Amino acid sequence: MTQERNGGKLLGVLLLGTMLSACSGPASTAVPGIQSAAAQPAPPASTPLVQGLPDFTALVERFGPAVVNVQVTEKRAEPQAARGAPPGLSPNDPFYDFFRRFGIPNPGGGGGGGGRGGNAPPARGEGSGFIVSADGYILTNAHVVRGASDVVVKMVDRREYAAKVIGQDARTDVAVIKIDAKNLPVVKIGDPSKLKAGQWVIAIGSPFGFDNTVTSGIISATARTLPDDRYVPFIQTDVPVNPGNSGGPLFNMDGEVVGINSQIYSQTGGYMGLSFAIPIDVANNVREQLIKSGKVSRGRIGISIQDVNSQLADSFGLDRPRGALVGSVEAGGPADKGGVKAGDIIVRVDGKLIERDAEVPTLISGTKPGSDSQIEVWRDRSVKKLTVRVAELKEDGEKAASTAAAPDATGALGLSVRPLTPDEKRQVKSDGVLVVEEAAGPAGQAGVQPGDIILAVGGTPVRSAADLQAAVKKSGKVVPLLIQRGEAQIFVPVRTGG
Repeated sequence: MTQERNGGKLLGVLLLGTMLSACSGPASTAVPGIQSAAAQPAPPASTPLVQGLPDFTALVERFGPAVVNVQVTEKRAEPQAARGAPPGLSPNDPFYDFFRRFGIPNPGGGGGGGGRGGNAPPARGEGSGFIVSADGYILTNAHVVRGASDVVVKMVDRREYAAKVIGQDARTDVAVIKIDAKNLPVVKIGDPSKLKAGQWVIAIGSPFGFDNTVTSGIISATARTLPDDRYVPFIQTDVPVNPGNSGGPLFNMDGEVVGINSQIYSQTGGYMGLSFAIPIDVANNVREQLIKSGKVSRGRIGISIQDVNSQLADSFGLDRPRGALVGSVEAGGPADKGGVKAGDIIVRVDGKLIERDAEVPTLISGTKPGSDSQIEVWRDRSVKKLTVRVAELKEDGEKAASTAAAPDATGALGLSVRPLTPDEKRQVKSDGVLVVEEAAGPAGQAGVQPGDIILAVGGTPVRSAADLQAAVKKSGKVVPLLIQRGEAQIFVPVRTGG
């Protein structure tokens, strides 16, 4: 995903294809002997299914003042000369603001020093948010405020407040910030479960810094699961959303917030008709936990699952493709103790029917650890009911440790890479060899993303993981990675602290 701002995730960008489908109703059949249409009585008048276009002015006037611009400053970078990085861009360079706004760190940290030892300007970025309580609690995206040293909230009436980050949750990309104020305008919270494809919605936010910008569209789909985001059933819309909209509210026509605008699919970095919002009920659950304890607790039962296609449904005697097929069960884990077996197809969790495998992690993670979950599985061509005691999901420490130990991981950067396949090389049209599998730690904070192709470190081309590791060791405290993202090549300086 590209970066919304420096040091954090841009409004998520994924280079994925789209598949469209269409269907038609049954054809009418002419019946001989029936009188002609001219001789038939006129059908009764009916109300059109769609009448005109909505007027959003009243909604915007009432709730627009509760939408804020969130401006973020990161810690000042070290002097250019001390880092040994390539020369930076001058603030007068036309590309300087491009790098700043889109969350791509200034390659050389340029500024007054211009690569001659002066201090680099602090990294800045901005997003959106909305006030959920009159005493100053605000919801936004975690990637908007991640790594921030200072956060400033700007109101519609141009008042500005210093904000404190109360907490942030990377798994859902939700953050809570707080300003010291009273009697603030607040939004009204809606029910995302009532959303249907085709309903009108609007977004209010600060795309490219243009605060309180209003855009509209419709719900395209609900409960979408995106790659690497299995804990959020996203709301898909065609509302124009761009960098800076992240963290802003998605309103229904009753003026209720139903989601937080978070990601887009794009091949350019900008809006292309596919945007995604975090359902507000998911965000509110995170908000309550962050305010109460400063962290988010999630459930787990210790299984791996996959989707059920037509062939699998036939082989297991299922009426149609549905549910989640259990591939493995953690020995001694909650599911194992509850009687779940490999080869079971989970068809219901706590009374909710399971259509696709992606629904299971969302439901289980939202279950309080220590409580029981009722799971129905399809086994031996019949349904069996099981009770599983849900355990607590560990945070990213375990995953980070295994990544650092991988043979093709560059631990100093928090980076895991692998060689491109021949088919991938043909598709991306790159001279590079290594593609990023995971970017955590310093690399993730600097803006490196899964899918980026690493071309060089400084002026040294890298053709293998060994080349990359050797070049990193020679780079000092900042590793200038040359990466290819889409059709663009950019340098991203990664601070190792070494």
